[in-house]
Amino acid sequence: MSETRSEPDVQEQTPEPEGSTPGKPVGGTPEEPEDGAPGPGGKGLGSRAPRFVRERRTLHLSWQVGVFVVGLAVVVAGVLMLVLPGPGWVVIFGGMAIWATEFVWAQLVLRWTKRKVTEAAHKALDPRVRRRNIILTSIGLVVIAALVLVYVVRFGLELPWNIKE
Repeated sequence: MSETRSEPDVQEQTPEPEGSTPGKPVGGTPEEPEDGAPGPGGKGLGSRAPRFVRERRTLHLSWQVGVFVVGLAVVVAGVLMLVLPGPGWVVIFGGMAIWATEFVWAQLVLRWTKRKVTEAAHKALDPRVRRRNIILTSIGLVVIAALVLVYVVRFGLELPWNIKE
């Protein structure tokens, strides 16, 4: 049995814009995104599924469900790694990146996150902020060293659970 399609192809439904070359796709490339708003790396928003998958609604829906399930599994693993050993936040952002291959909302969340991380990095590199952080770290290390010294003077090199009072 052959697959019959009741819907005409997308190219047959939409007229070609003025000044475009017939047969050449308009938008959707990194140079010319469909929504006119390139994201990081010049890519627009939307599905990055292969064209043959996007052209078939059932296959595309199955593709989206698969991407969602895989992304969800990775995000859940990352959340578990927040309390268990492992790089929790890195894995969570990896799951978000998997979702961003298919879902616009995840692409927008990743763009926002990248923007905030970049702003924080620039702020952390500000000489005044760096100087303040170095001073606070130094004070913290001096306080910790003083506490360790008090402990060693009072109890010696005995571990806390071996101390008998």
